[in-house]
Amino acid sequence: MNSMTGFGRAAAQTDRYNILVEISGVNRKQTEIAVNVPRGCAEWDASVRSTVQGAVSRGRVGVSISVERLEEADGSLQLDERKLASLADLLNRASGLTGQPLPLQASDLLRLDIITSAAEASLSPEEAWPVVEKALKAALEDFISMRAVEGANLKEDVLGKLDVLEQFRLRIAEHAPSVPVRLREAMLKRLVDADLSVSADDERIIREVALFADKCDISEEITRLSSHFDQFRTLCGSSAPAGRPLDFLCQEIFREFNTIGSKANDSTLSHLVVAAKTELEKIREQVQNIE
Repeated sequence: MNSMTGFGRAAAQTDRYNILVEISGVNRKQTEIAVNVPRGCAEWDASVRSTVQGAVSRGRVGVSISVERLEEADGSLQLDERKLASLADLLNRASGLTGQPLPLQASDLLRLDIITSAAEASLSPEEAWPVVEKALKAALEDFISMRAVEGANLKEDVLGKLDVLEQFRLRIAEHAPSVPVRLREAMLKRLVDADLSVSADDERIIREVALFADKCDISEEITRLSSHFDQFRTLCGSSAPAGRPLDFLCQEIFREFNTIGSKANDSTLSHLVVAAKTELEKIREQVQNIE
């Protein structure tokens, strides 16, 4: 079991470049991968996505890659004079047509890649990719390792809460048979209070109690709950991604408890169902973090 949250970082270096890759993951129902690479290295995008997609099945994963050229690590900038001259010519012509000055801002030069870092300007994507790939795989391994640790903690937590639900199920199953008995006693008491003498063996009383017992029978729901709990434990012990099926099981467990609550017609059962649904909600919140 893996969590969808995690973080991984790795660096790699050649004689010319220093590569840093950072990978972070957060909860998301579907798989979403966001890749941030240096300008001029867009061709890495597809390869990065392919590598990450092979390792995750759910969640939003962000990948950030930065490249620094070692001999120009002082952060010096480079001006593309040809681009600047062409832009200035276009702006002069546009200014002449509109009669309005069109000044240049430093932000315009950065946005149009006229001013770039020396490392970005001289970076060869093909040359750097093998080193980037090495750092990417190392960061991904770190990321997956952290998700596994988080997943183990989630597994322990949800199984503990499932044991609490099991205790609620057992208490409900133990209490349910006494509900028709108490109904019969309550019916006889009301008749006595109304000065109506009716035997407990009266066919009408027996028939009424039998109809009520059939209406509030929750044996099927209790059996299905037991089956759902067994499936839940099996999924938690599986090596396959379990988030989606566990989420579905939580919905089915909620439905069974809801049905028990609607059939109960008994204050003790109603209180047990409310407490069980509260504990189930805690499990559902944790399941949202599971891949």
